[in-house]
Amino acid sequence: MSEQPQIAPPSSRRTPLLVAIAVLVIAAVVAGIVWSRSGDDAAAGGAEREKVVLGTVGASDPYWQVLVDAAAERGIDLEVKDFADYTQPNPALSEGELDVNQFQHLVYLAEYNVANDDDLVPLGSTAIYPLGLYSSKVDSVEDIQDGDTVVVPDDDSNQARALLILQSAGLITLEDGGSIYSTLADIDESASRVEVKAIKADLTPTSLPDVAAAIVNNDFVEKAGLEFEDALATDDADDPNALPYVNVFAVRAEDRDDPTLLELVEVYQETQAVLDGVQDVSGGTAELVKIPQEDLQEALDKVVADTEARQ
Repeated sequence: MSEQPQIAPPSSRRTPLLVAIAVLVIAAVVAGIVWSRSGDDAAAGGAEREKVVLGTVGASDPYWQVLVDAAAERGIDLEVKDFADYTQPNPALSEGELDVNQFQHLVYLAEYNVANDDDLVPLGSTAIYPLGLYSSKVDSVEDIQDGDTVVVPDDDSNQARALLILQSAGLITLEDGGSIYSTLADIDESASRVEVKAIKADLTPTSLPDVAAAIVNNDFVEKAGLEFEDALATDDADDPNALPYVNVFAVRAEDRDDPTLLELVEVYQETQAVLDGVQDVSGGTAELVKIPQEDLQEALDKVVADTEARQ
């Protein structure tokens, strides 16, 4: 009689099948957990944007790295790109080189939009920085002599603001009392004590050895070895009329509701180490503000309308 093949009992035949099923179940569970975590990570960092490129002037200020680290904790991969002067970050944003920039106030943004037929919009507010008059030769406005030269930034928005400071200090008189649109042509020379010249904003501090005084933008003060408390005169950041001079995060119009970019603004406004760093760089002069996006847009629209009406 030939040997009959051995037939495994039913229980032993089911064992490999049960093991295989168990492996598949475990794999499915693990895959679900990974997928869930990936979804959570995407939500934390903005589902539509893995990386954010931000442009500014003065990226070497320490608080930018603090912001990069704080953003990373919220799932945002932030790259801060530095630009040499104010004329560069807005075109870079418009052309898609940047996702957002943060260097300008609303007046500057409005004038850029009008001049370039653009529609960049404010995403969130940062601070109002008082503009100051500095000198390496005199200790007070009264020490400035009649006929001396004072320099101001040559960009339209900061130039008008600088002229208003000089008028408040009694150094010049502006026709019709002056406005956020005043230029050198609006100076009543016969009623003014000093001669005013306009140069690039980043050059005003280096001009100090050659002139009686200069209006220096806040972010250039310490870089020029100046002390904020040594300003001979400043404007009033608490004045309601100062709203057009609030600094903002700006984006392309189509990105005004981007959740990742809005979260980045939130990180900036709510991270105390970032705010402390901003104050350190400003010498404690920054007026930190949280203004609703719709109010910023309303203020921008008004300045744009006024700017267009003057053309």
